[in-house]
Amino acid sequence: MTGTAPPRTDATGTGATATDLTPPHDHRRPLIGISSYQDDAAWSVWNQRASLVPQTYVDAVVRAGGTPLLLPPQPGGTGHLLDTLDGLLLAGGPDVDPARYAAAPHPRTGPPHHARDDWESRLLHAALARDLPVLGICRGMQLLNVELGGTLVQHLPDDSHQTVPARFVRHRITPRPGSRLAAVLGPAADVSCYHHQAVDRIGTGLTATAHSADGTVEALELTGHRFALGVQWHPETDPGDPRLFHAFITASQRETAR
Repeated sequence: MTGTAPPRTDATGTGATATDLTPPHDHRRPLIGISSYQDDAAWSVWNQRASLVPQTYVDAVVRAGGTPLLLPPQPGGTGHLLDTLDGLLLAGGPDVDPARYAAAPHPRTGPPHHARDDWESRLLHAALARDLPVLGICRGMQLLNVELGGTLVQHLPDDSHQTVPARFVRHRITPRPGSRLAAVLGPAADVSCYHHQAVDRIGTGLTATAHSADGTVEALELTGHRFALGVQWHPETDPGDPRLFHAFITASQRETAR
């Protein structure tokens, strides 16, 4: 991208630019749980199964003023964890099992990850029951939709939202006027995406609050919840635009204050 970007306002509407946004200084930085992977990983002389998440998620939470805590899939403990956390971030990752929305798998749908689906489902429902701030990114937004009764498009046209392996696509999204997302990002924003699935039928209580030019749902918000927002793109890969993470951490700060 070239040229000078217009000033970005933060979630409070103060008119601060992106470079002016600094982590909030509170007696305790909000503790943000980040759902993580279990996958094979290599380091030093080791090649072992590991619990991990891309560093970009951790960095984005820290920059916005939160303290990240990785949440790998595990058999139980959701109640105890959610009583400790100030916010929940559902990270991107593999495709949600189509069986969770009563669909047969498409030939291009990835293999199911049952442990992660089950774990994140329990985390999400426990967070919503507590009115805890939730931010879902890519897979996280799709899981939010599925867990509230929605369905997914299992494969978008090739060369649309995922063109080259491991390379993000930049495109413009248009937030719905009057939505929480529009208050954070304004009438339009350029974002980085990498996904081959998308929201189809929208789940109960959810509202589509952003679309891309081809009509793909780019954001969902849960009516009546203090902060429950899903986005189809990857804001954690754009350190120059911290507005969405800043809004999420601000909502989690209010939880900390409580």
